[in-house]
Amino acid sequence: MTLIHHVVAGEGSPPVVFMHGFGCAHGDWAAQVSHLSPHHRTVAVDLRGHGASPGSAADCSVERYGGDVAEVMRALALPPSVLVGHSMGCRVVIEAALQAPAQTAGVILVDGSQFAPEMASVLRDRFATADGYATLVRGLFADMFTAKSDRGMIASVMARAERLPRAIGEKMLADMQRYDVGRLAISLGSLQMPVMVLQTTTSNEKRERSSLCEGQSSPYLDMIRARVPSARIEVIADTGHFPQLEESERTNGLIDSFLGGVGAA
Repeated sequence: MTLIHHVVAGEGSPPVVFMHGFGCAHGDWAAQVSHLSPHHRTVAVDLRGHGASPGSAADCSVERYGGDVAEVMRALALPPSVLVGHSMGCRVVIEAALQAPAQTAGVILVDGSQFAPEMASVLRDRFATADGYATLVRGLFADMFTAKSDRGMIASVMARAERLPRAIGEKMLADMQRYDVGRLAISLGSLQMPVMVLQTTTSNEKRERSSLCEGQSSPYLDMIRARVPSARIEVIADTGHFPQLEESERTNGLIDSFLGGVGAA
C-alpha cells in the first residue's frame, strides 16, 4: 500500500493529524507542529495531487482524501487522535473521522465554509473558458487575506495555488461543491467525537470572503450549531483565511485547550 506523503514529528498523546486546504500543503502547519511536537506526536499530510503526494484528477475526491488519511492513521498505528483540517481540509477531516472513528478522539475545523448550490453553474462557466480556472483561483485566494497580511506570505501562498494542476484544481473545486450540497451537513451530524471550530472568515453565495468580527456568526456557523449542538466555536476576529499562519500563537493556544479537554476525557 502506497501512502500519501506525510511528515511525523514528536511523541505523546493524543496525536494530532493535520490536513491542509485547496492548493496548499503540509508546511502550512509548521508553527503548530513546532509548538505541539514536544508533547504530542504530530502527522502533517499532503493530500493527493498536492505537495509531495502524486495523484491524478480521477483519484481525487473529498471521500478519497478522507480514506487516504485514515490509511495513514492505521499504518502508523496511531492511538485515538485529534484531526485538524483547514478550509478544504475541514471536509477531509470529517470524512477521515467517519472512516476511522475508533482512531479519532476529536475534530478541529479551521475556517471551513460551505459552497452554495448556485456555485455549480458558476464553476462550469468558468471552467469552460481558457483562462477561467486561473482567474477564479486568483480571485478566491486574493480574498483570503487582509490589509495586515504579510505581502511575502500572500505571494508565496498564491504562487503555490497557481501551480496546482488545472485538472486537479477543477476536479476538487467541483467536488467540494458537490460534497457541500449533498453530504456536508449530514456528515457533520454523524460525528460522535468532540468538535471545535476556529473561524476567521465568512463567504457569501458567490464565494466572496470577508473577515468575521468578534461575536459575529455566519450561515456556515449556524449550520454547524444546528448539526453539532455540542461544538465549541471560537471566532478569531479581523483575520484572513489562514489563522495558522497569521495568528499562529492564538491558534496554537486554542488547539492546546482542546487537546487538554480531550486528554482529560
